[in-house]
Amino acid sequence: MSMAKALTAGTPFYRSDQLEEMLVEGSREIGIDLDESMITQLLAYLTLLSRWNTVYNLTAIRSPEAMITHHLLDSLAVVPALKEGRHILDVGAGAGLPGIVLAILYPETAISLIDAVQKKTAFLSQVKAELRLKNVTVHTGRVEKLRIPEKFDVIISRAFSDLSQFVELSGHLLADAGKFYAMKGTLPEKEMAALPAGLKVQAVVPLKVPFLDAERHLIVMEEEPA
Repeated sequence: MSMAKALTAGTPFYRSDQLEEMLVEGSREIGIDLDESMITQLLAYLTLLSRWNTVYNLTAIRSPEAMITHHLLDSLAVVPALKEGRHILDVGAGAGLPGIVLAILYPETAISLIDAVQKKTAFLSQVKAELRLKNVTVHTGRVEKLRIPEKFDVIISRAFSDLSQFVELSGHLLADAGKFYAMKGTLPEKEMAALPAGLKVQAVVPLKVPFLDAERHLIVMEEEPA
């Protein structure tokens, strides 16, 4: 039995033709051509998430189709904007979105994920082990207390907090010329207007998530020159 099939044995929707077609078609609409290995790993990741979710309640989304749209495609929608990312931190990573998805797409990119909830980081560590994601590092704890030898050129969050809190808590981890990426639903105009001094919105990117009729925006922020 293959590695992917062994770790997803007994799960009814693993490699479902319908789900695979949704994932591939949606990814192409975003502008991403997934190879066979990526498809296998992404669907295996969802299978692990579904299995753990029955005990640990990692996500309120239960249906496989909704997991494809709200989790995988929603995370993949930011990929075209992350061209410069070489060392990426996912803050408030939760069940691994978008961090695990980015790690699968970019196996040569160092991806760190941090969450304060131990059951979530236990899941992320299990995903790392079972999918053999050598580029992933998992941290348990509060991001404001994290100290590392090399700072990140991309710090990303998905529904972690408001923009000001996001950058204030993780700003000490951003490398020179690095950028913050906040994944949001509706355009957070009040949050953008309340950003702390020394930080500016570099870009607002409307995101179209295939098969999902909902607003999505990516807010890209950077420090202003001194």
